[in-house]
Amino acid sequence: MLPQSTRWIESQPLSCVTLCVRRGLGIRRHSLWKILILVVACITIQNFFTHQTRNDKVTVTELSHHPFSTLQNVWKGFHSALLTAKSIQTARNSVLHNQNERYGNQSDYIWSSHAYTIFNLATFPQLVSDSMSSRKLPLPNHGKAGFPDSLVLQGARKAHLSASTDKSSFLQAGINSPKTRTCDRKSHIVFLKTHKTASSTILNILYRYGEKWNLTFALPLSKHNQFFYPSYFASYFVEGFSSRSVKDFHILCNHMRFRKSEVAKVMPEDSFYFSILRHPVAMMESIFTYYKSIQAFQMSHTLDHFLDNTLLHYNSSVINNHYAHNLMAFDFGFDNNVVADTDDLEERASMAIAAIQQDFHLILISEYFDESMILLKHALCWSMEDMVSFKLNSRSQQTRQILFPNTVEKIKQWNALDWRIYEYFNTTFWHKVDSVVGQEQLKKEVVQLRGLRAQLASTCLKDGEAVDPSQIKDVGLKPFQYGAAVIQGYNLNTHLDRQTRIKCQKFVIPELQYTNHLYIQQFPVPAKKHRKTIIDRL
Repeated sequence: MLPQSTRWIESQPLSCVTLCVRRGLGIRRHSLWKILILVVACITIQNFFTHQTRNDKVTVTELSHHPFSTLQNVWKGFHSALLTAKSIQTARNSVLHNQNERYGNQSDYIWSSHAYTIFNLATFPQLVSDSMSSRKLPLPNHGKAGFPDSLVLQGARKAHLSASTDKSSFLQAGINSPKTRTCDRKSHIVFLKTHKTASSTILNILYRYGEKWNLTFALPLSKHNQFFYPSYFASYFVEGFSSRSVKDFHILCNHMRFRKSEVAKVMPEDSFYFSILRHPVAMMESIFTYYKSIQAFQMSHTLDHFLDNTLLHYNSSVINNHYAHNLMAFDFGFDNNVVADTDDLEERASMAIAAIQQDFHLILISEYFDESMILLKHALCWSMEDMVSFKLNSRSQQTRQILFPNTVEKIKQWNALDWRIYEYFNTTFWHKVDSVVGQEQLKKEVVQLRGLRAQLASTCLKDGEAVDPSQIKDVGLKPFQYGAAVIQGYNLNTHLDRQTRIKCQKFVIPELQYTNHLYIQQFPVPAKKHRKTIIDRL
């Protein structure tokens, strides 16, 4: 008749551990050499599993110690560890299924195929020795949520902590449930650069992003800064398109009068289309100052004088007079000669809005620039760092005018088409925010964006703000001056090392200089020919 402990051992399912225990203890007589064989065999098994664990990058923590009194508890403790490992693996797989995709090092997310080695096999020989001497064995200490505190994977803990603190890694596309979906970074982009809407700042963001990822820009032909604006866009306006020297364009973002059919010839089918609008009242005040030299404004000393005499001063057939009337509608490709008392105003406005909705994935609002950048970040699946910028091509306060309430109403009447387009997309903008980001999350990310901008300004900018062009020391950073506006720029800190200075320059370099830089970099042969032509003319 076998002892009770021996009968229990023989009744257990056959495994590497029970086999060792059965052969060592399941015989009536215990000799020293058999015990030594048992220890050697267990150490060999331990070394094998330790090697597998290292290869699979599974980090394991030690078990806390509680007493066991019998050999039966050896099996129960080991079996409990196996079941706990399986439960953790199941729960962790569920977490990974719902977790957003991250960019960067994924090594912390690797889960070994040998998940059953989650408890520390390095302590196993000691467990056997302790069980034979003091009859004590480590027991998992279960936490509040039912998971053993000592059995949590370090990698999973790091991944969860990092994911919860690094908000820039959660990049949602334009979807309703950003917490449960992942997104792919967009690199095929069409930006309709509207006039006087903070579009130069967005252009700088796109330029820097394209350079960072070595993307190809659809640039205007022959080093122009615009696509032969105000003509409708045509595919042959793009450098390298007609000659087929460029097979795949990634970003198109310079000024143009939009025509979808022609843009589609240049850009891939999966391109993301977006643009930005500005309140027509503030925009008209800016336009009157910046484009003071156009024929429509030349005879008017004030904006009110022009608005009171539009029939006298405005002639739609005169070149560049389109700047004075429904300029946003014009940039989108619509007929801009519409006023408040036009018979079919509402029909035209509805058609324009429907066309914009069909052609564009996202319309941003200049008055909410930071909020727009957060929404754009989610739509493009970019990082928060990609959205940081300084305000470019902005006027100094000395050239801004305060408008009276009656002037505001006149502008709304004169630019009635722009006003209706703006009103509609200002509303849909906030609907997008609610569905894609959420108001509370938006506030948090805006604070984060402004914090990064402040840090960058402290590093890069002398005095931390824009200055008038007369105060800019570096000629290469002076913005183009046009009309009666005073366009400001930036001075960089003088103590910057070379690498930091180059990075800072890209945030403040004016639009014309940056476009020229990209053209030379992307099309060195045409750029050389163009430079030679200019020299010959001189």
